[in-house]
This record gives sequence, structure tokens and C-alpha cells, in this order.
Amino acid sequence: MAASNNVSPPVSCIVSDGLMTFTITAAEEFRLPIALFFTLAASACSLMGSEHYSALVERGFAPLKDESCLTDDILDKVIDWTPGMNGVQLRALPYWDSDIFLNFTVEAMDRAHKASAVVFHTFDALEQDVLDALSSMLPLVYAIGPLQLLLNQIPEHPLKPVGYSLWKEETECLQWLNAKAPNSVIYVNFGSLAVVTPEHVIEFGWGLANSNHPFLWIIRPDLVAGETAILPPDFVADTKERGMIVSWCPQEKVLNHPSVGGFLTHSGWNSTIESLSAGVPMLCWPLFGDQQTNCYFTCNEWGSGMEIESKVKRDEVEKLVRELMEGEKGKKMKNKAIEWKKLAEEATGPQGSSSKNLDNLVKQLLLNNSDVLRD
Repeated sequence: MAASNNVSPPVSCIVSDGLMTFTITAAEEFRLPIALFFTLAASACSLMGSEHYSALVERGFAPLKDESCLTDDILDKVIDWTPGMNGVQLRALPYWDSDIFLNFTVEAMDRAHKASAVVFHTFDALEQDVLDALSSMLPLVYAIGPLQLLLNQIPEHPLKPVGYSLWKEETECLQWLNAKAPNSVIYVNFGSLAVVTPEHVIEFGWGLANSNHPFLWIIRPDLVAGETAILPPDFVADTKERGMIVSWCPQEKVLNHPSVGGFLTHSGWNSTIESLSAGVPMLCWPLFGDQQTNCYFTCNEWGSGMEIESKVKRDEVEKLVRELMEGEKGKKMKNKAIEWKKLAEEATGPQGSSSKNLDNLVKQLLLNNSDVLRD
């Protein structure tokens, strides 16, 4: 924004995506403080896993020749060199099927040590052990989230009329949800990047149909690689009264709708933290990257999810949907998710940890800028 004399004020700091490592070079060249905000693989637990990629290489676990190397004996190995993640198995660490991206991530984590601060989209109570461990390894670490709850603290924030999605949202699904009973609908969304096979679509579809629970299913036009997702006519006929399929939706509003009782998700971090913030338990089907790590913590540490096997079978989907929506384990998961919702709301309140962390981050960047100006 231009100053009153029509001269733009000087840049005082840089806030950059954590994987855009060139911004560190720019900050050093212009002697500016820089905060790295990790938006891809953005949970603290997944970043801790990425921080130890170099150890995987040193110990011979990476790079892999091909996926045939990923035997159960290897994947079940307990990794004991990741602080704050005691007992985690190799299968729960972030996984990329590209050595190029693995090397890119190793370089990004090395460069992160040169930042003035590192920001995670999380909150202290959710990932305290990992955040404490990262604080001893990285520059100043700040947990600032959930972002949508922080934005909701601002009555008329400028992003509200714009929305947060780059996809066109079909809001008629909200009216459809209005007609459903509380906690009766299973919401299904595999995010904006995941690609599945036609067989996956069929198995998930019949699993949902056979569960006899209402469902809202997001099927993007590009969800199936190179093809259009086609569901059998008998599936469409069988579910027309209790299923709704749209190409995209306002996810935060859907998750907070009283009729939604569960979320079948790919375990991307934004979806995971939005679901926890809404008090909605999850069925997790991770595909790549940080999703394995998010799934592991959701199911084993946070008590709010159950994992679906990677080789999807309709009988398993039906069984897990029923357990989530009506079983005893599902009730426990729902109660745990509600606990996380309350903690997320506390963290983003005026005196909450995330609100204070945001204030401290701003002060720290301004302090660093003042030090630079004095040098």
C-alpha cells in the first residue's frame, strides 16, 4: 500500500512458502528477516519426518530402486531417530515417489535453518512434542493455526467475500445437507490434487452405497487420471435418494454443518486440520507425500481416525463407514474430535497460543529488521 506521499514504504520482511528456497537467498542479499511458512506437507509431524530424509539416505532406506523395495518388513521398521515421534514406523514418514522431489525437500529443510522464523499451520496442543523438538533444531518456531479459525476472529476480514478456494464451489450441497439428520452424512473428498483409478471410484462407491448412510461425495472432473469418473447406473439408481455428488464444495462450511458426522479423506493437511477444527472424525486413505504421516497421527496419536487399506475394497469401506457413523469406536473418535475442536478454538481465541504466537512472530520480524537497520 502506498504511503501518503505516494512513495511505497520499503519492504521490512519476507514471508515465503517454505519450499521456495530461493527466497532465503533474496533475504540474505537484501538483509531482510524471513519467515518460512510451510504450506505443502505443512504439519509439524510431517516436517519432522522430512527433516530426517538425509538420515534415511545415510541408513540406506532411500533412494529406492522401485516400489517393490517397500516390503512390509521395511515399512514396519520403527524409526527411533525422529525426536517427538517415538515409535513411528517407516511407513508413516512422508513418502514421495520421485528422487527429484526427495532431494528438493532435503535441500529445503537444510535451507530452513537459515530463516529468521519457521511457521506451521497447526496449534500447540495438537503437536506439542514435535514442535518442542523442532524448536531445538530450527530457528524460532511458531504454531499459528487453524488459520480459518483465526480469520473468523476478524468480523469483516477482506478474504471473506472472496473465499479461500481456487475451484468453483457448488453451494447447493448445503441446502441438501439441511434436509439430513444431525451426524448422519459421510462427507467424501480426496482433495484438489489426488488422482485415483476407475476401480477406486467403483469400490468406494459401492462401499458407500452398501453402508446405507447418506453421503456427499466430491468428484472433481480430473479425479480419475485421463478419464471421466463413471459410476454404474445401478449405483446411481440405488443411491439417488441418499447420495449427492458435486465437483467441489465450500469444505469448511460442509464440515461444520450439523448433519455431517464423518469425513472420508486423503489426509492432506488442510483437510485434516479443518476436520479436527470442526470436530469431525475421519476415515483416512493416504496416497502420497505427507498424507501417510497425517494419517498415522490422526489414527494413533489424536484418536480421531481409522485408516482404509490402500487396496480399496468395498466391503472394508462399508464396514469402516458403519463403524465410524454408528459404532462404539466411532463414538469415541467423535468425542475425541470434539475435544480437538475445543482446543483449536481456545488456541485461536484472543489469549490463545496461536494468537499469541502470531503477535510474537510479528514482533520478532520487526525486531530482526531493526537489528539489520542498525548494522
